[in-house]
Amino acid sequence: MTNTMDQRSVPPTAGLRASDADRDRTAALLTDALAEGRITQDEHSERLESAYGAKTRGELAALTDDLPGNAPAPAYGDGPEAVAAPGGSAASDADRALIATGIGYENITAVFGAAERKGRWLVEPRTNVSSMFGGIELDLRDAVFSQVEVTVQCAIVFGSLEVVVPPGVRVVNETSTVMGGVDVEGTAPGGHGGPTVRLTGLCLLGGITVKTRLPGAAK
Repeated sequence: MTNTMDQRSVPPTAGLRASDADRDRTAALLTDALAEGRITQDEHSERLESAYGAKTRGELAALTDDLPGNAPAPAYGDGPEAVAAPGGSAASDADRALIATGIGYENITAVFGAAERKGRWLVEPRTNVSSMFGGIELDLRDAVFSQVEVTVQCAIVFGSLEVVVPPGVRVVNETSTVMGGVDVEGTAPGGHGGPTVRLTGLCLLGGITVKTRLPGAAK
């Protein structure tokens, strides 16, 4: 397959690392194109394989640039309503450089121990947290989000997870609990266009707590 893209039309986010959601979005476009007769079965298979092997958004865009509906999803900091930090400030060059280093996911594990992320760190599109007889703390108050919506996939078994967000960040709880608990009642509502943290996964005989705190304030 030969599929080239005019370099003058390459979006500024082309060099950003692709997330699983970006790859799934591209796969859906390719499937629609196959159903509409725009590409052949062989082209679909070849492009689909390339999509799930793509490392950057630019590589994904090249696979659909000849198809309708191929506009890429906005990266964090793109578009008039997007922001680069939970406080709502514009994306800085340092933030964009940090985002460009992402790989799309991070695994954080605590087994009979503790793990934490705090200060200035990159929140990947997907963060997998696993706690067994341990505790994990994610402090997002000074973090840089890789995109407007990020997912925290939880596997909390006889353990705990504490998430601290600044005002303006929306938290959506989609976890399943078995003799466990998830407390997001004290979380302030997110602002328009601000980041969203989506909690998914399982909490078994454990606890997940989400708090809203100002940067620098005691937890």
